Amino acid sequence: MSLVLTPNIEAPDAFYEALTEAQREMTEEQANDMNARLVLILANQVGSLADLREAIRLAKG
Repeated sequence: MSLVLTPNIEAPDAFYEALTEAQREMTEEQANDMNARLVLILANQVGSLADLREAIRLAKG
């Protein structure tokens, strides 16, 4: 699998709303912890270590 770098989220505004709503009552630390768990869950969906390394490289800029 190669990384999809073009917009591919089914409903980006709805996703952003769900993400921000989930964190609305959280402290910054709780939100950071949730984001870390979300990254791990989504990384598990990707599965490929090579793809995950490439995503990390791209995210670092």
